[in-house]
Amino acid sequence: MSIESVKKQFKDEGLPLEVIEMDTSTATVELAAAALGVEPARIAKTMAFRLKDRDILLLAKGDVKVDNRKFKDNFTEKPRFISLDDLEEATGHPAGGVCPFGLIKPLDIYLDESLKVFDYVFPAGGGANTAVKISVDYLAEVTKGIWVDVCK
Repeated sequence: MSIESVKKQFKDEGLPLEVIEMDTSTATVELAAAALGVEPARIAKTMAFRLKDRDILLLAKGDVKVDNRKFKDNFTEKPRFISLDDLEEATGHPAGGVCPFGLIKPLDIYLDESLKVFDYVFPAGGGANTAVKISVDYLAEVTKGIWVDVCK
């Protein structure tokens, strides 16, 4: 159902985007990069965090890690990932398919500055064997993403 919610958003909003579905898993940065034939950094990994008052999504280059200090400086609390048990309920997507599209409910979306080194990236498309090729500028526009610097 998750992939369908992404496709529905693209259709309903007239977005010229396509969910790439593959026969192999894209559930991790490494698997997605191998399946797409691109460097791991070009995979826009989507991380789901639970803050005290809300859930958020953070997209970053596939080869970076969240910097705890920068995250806390930006969000005034330590980063805590949404548990695997709660992930689908929070986003509508399974682990390995979490993306900023077709969400079950509106979430604030943040884009790490690390993504700006690329013209286009590949976030997931709602399933653990999916991807969406999208320009970084269009990703920011479609998701109404807020730029932050919270990775190293």
